Amino acid sequence: MSDPAPGWEARKLLRAARVGTLASAADGQPFASLVTPACAPDLSLLLLLSDLSEHTRHLRIEPRCSVLATGVPEGANPQTAPRVTITGLAERLVDTALKARYLVIHPYAALYADFGDFSLWRIRPSGGHYVGGFARAARLRAADLAPEPAAVEAIAAAEVGIIAHCNADHPGALAAIAGLPGDWRMVAVDADGCDLAQGERVIRIHWSAPVADAHGVRHELIRLAREARAG
Repeated sequence: MSDPAPGWEARKLLRAARVGTLASAADGQPFASLVTPACAPDLSLLLLLSDLSEHTRHLRIEPRCSVLATGVPEGANPQTAPRVTITGLAERLVDTALKARYLVIHPYAALYADFGDFSLWRIRPSGGHYVGGFARAARLRAADLAPEPAAVEAIAAAEVGIIAHCNADHPGALAAIAGLPGDWRMVAVDADGCDLAQGERVIRIHWSAPVADAHGVRHELIRLAREARAG
């Protein structure tokens, strides 16, 4: 059986990443730091950065950067872990909707998100490199990573209604999909999956394949709930 499309696998890694490594540069010297990314609907990476941090000062001068996100290794050897590195240009922005999306993925950040020295930054992937394990690597163009713009727009337009309906009418199904007991809520949905939260714990649920609209989201949620209950 052939490997899954590396672009799709890379997208899933990025969507699920709650921690990553940011590579910035100062005077030609590389600098790596831990960051906590979240993905916008179009797969742009969102970062909440302090102006006091070294990497923030670097990005102000040199916006070219990269971010590494890593999955779970298959065994004891860390090199069996899938990972993706994306490259792009970092930009500081003021966008209440994207900030809200960041905070539903990282709810603990609400404690400091409004401090005067913290700002939202966005990195639009211009390319990347995916490694699925030993001898499984692929260079990725921006087009390999990006979800379909029409799908992004359609699901973004329906997101509020989808979330409200699922949380009000299907809490049991969400708990079954999460695979863990408790009060689980949907907090975000996009072309590639959704995010479920219980307090400050947020988990990523992937679709079986990218979907194009709200009907596709509904189909995937029904499938996931049925599989969870059957299992």
